[in-house]
Amino acid sequence: MKRREFVGAGLAVAGAGVLGVRTAHAQAKQIVVTNWGGDWNDRTVKHIEAPLLEKNGWTIVRDLNEQPQRMTKLLAEKRLPRGTVDVAHFAEAEAYTLNIQEALETIDYSKIPNAKTMIEKMKRPYFMPWLYSAWEMVYLVDKIKDPVTSYADMWNPKYAGKIGVMDQNYGAAMQVASILAGGKMDNFEGAKKLLLEWKKAVQPKVYPSHQQAQAALKAEEIWMMGNWKARGLQWQKDGLNVRVVSPKEGGIHTVFGVVIPKRAANKDGAYAYLNALIDPTGMRNLCSDNFYAPPITAVSIPGEVGTKIAFTPAQTAALHYYDQKYWAENVTKWLDWWKKDFLST
Repeated sequence: MKRREFVGAGLAVAGAGVLGVRTAHAQAKQIVVTNWGGDWNDRTVKHIEAPLLEKNGWTIVRDLNEQPQRMTKLLAEKRLPRGTVDVAHFAEAEAYTLNIQEALETIDYSKIPNAKTMIEKMKRPYFMPWLYSAWEMVYLVDKIKDPVTSYADMWNPKYAGKIGVMDQNYGAAMQVASILAGGKMDNFEGAKKLLLEWKKAVQPKVYPSHQQAQAALKAEEIWMMGNWKARGLQWQKDGLNVRVVSPKEGGIHTVFGVVIPKRAANKDGAYAYLNALIDPTGMRNLCSDNFYAPPITAVSIPGEVGTKIAFTPAQTAALHYYDQKYWAENVTKWLDWWKKDFLST
């Protein structure tokens, strides 16, 4: 090799080395996050990701989709040497299902300084809680004059054509029917019967997203639906004349949070993300905007907003909690029945 070629080759190798360092550095500051879309993601970006991560040099790559698709991705990647997702948002029941299928990393809470004031009973080895609320009822005050006190009010034939239901929250619809059928969330056969009766007598309208359900309420296309307490309060804030009611049967307690996939490529970045999620200032701003409750005692929501978010002792005592094992064993056939029998008949 001539001297000129040798020097050129050396420079090329050096350049490749520098490029490799830069690429590795760029990847170290990149976090791939899969989450719901819509205003849920918008608020996550506004209060957490932009001010606490992106402003400090992190690059967030967002993969937005519904829970079944996100679960499928993590399960498909659990046997790969390296996955494509660093952090995934889920509800607690779905996280449990992923964990028993060995798709999740065990979380080291010592790497999350902001978790020091987390409510201990909410922590899971595989799932960090972030926000929680309860599935209750939301209705238009101007259209429904009779007192709304029970989930059973949504089965009243006089509201035929004026009840809404969320396709993506099929599990909550089935749990409500299960509660009405037997008092607990483990009566699948009773739930199926009641839901088919509901469809025939009330003809509920199905919506794919919270935004479309909100638009339907605004247009008075529907008058009442089941939804998160937090969602109903958001819609009040947005100007809808709706009331949120905790049913006498008790709301359905639900926790939303994050997991680290077993094959996450950037686990250091994942821990930075988890710590930012429960930053006290970020959480105070987020919860004041979306009306979910925080799982850390370092956050208190002052004034009227805090009062609205809080659960009374009686409401807390009446809450229904997921039987995680039962859910994991049945969720696939529940979804199959919902799609094939409830939506298609």
